[in-house]
Amino acid sequence: MSGRIKVPYLFVIPVLMFGFGYLMVPLYDLLCDITGLNGKTGSISIAEASQLDVDQDRLVKVEFLGTVNDEAPWEFGPEVGSMMVHPGKQYQTSFVATNTVNETVVGQAIPSVAPGKAATYFNKTECFCFNQQTFEPLESREMPLVFVIDPGLPESIDTVSLSYTFFDANGLVSK
Repeated sequence: MSGRIKVPYLFVIPVLMFGFGYLMVPLYDLLCDITGLNGKTGSISIAEASQLDVDQDRLVKVEFLGTVNDEAPWEFGPEVGSMMVHPGKQYQTSFVATNTVNETVVGQAIPSVAPGKAATYFNKTECFCFNQQTFEPLESREMPLVFVIDPGLPESIDTVSLSYTFFDANGLVSK
């Protein structure tokens, strides 16, 4: 009798494992949205950004960091290390990337914001991270970033760090 009970488990357990694996991405995204983990930034339209009230009495330091994942053929970093910004006002800065090899390469920048609680208040209206970037051999390029910090950013947060990791996306090229 115990042999008959084990056979259904051979079918049920793999189905449950597949279902759990399938649900991991949406569950992870939901957890990140609720807790502010993972530092995902928001994006808003220029029209939405222009309707925010500028807090002229408050300054927030925004730090910019750029790294390259292992063995990627890039040099990558921010044009400026930091800037002081008024929440509600749009600002522009740039990151610079250079293809260091003599062949065409494709890259993708992935952002992260710290502290995690600030991520939902950091909004981009224009960002090189929205699309993959194709570089010709040895090409160097300045890539713009336009952002605004929502005036609802908690008063306890006076420094926000925006970090990008630039990945080699040659195998991931969208067609």
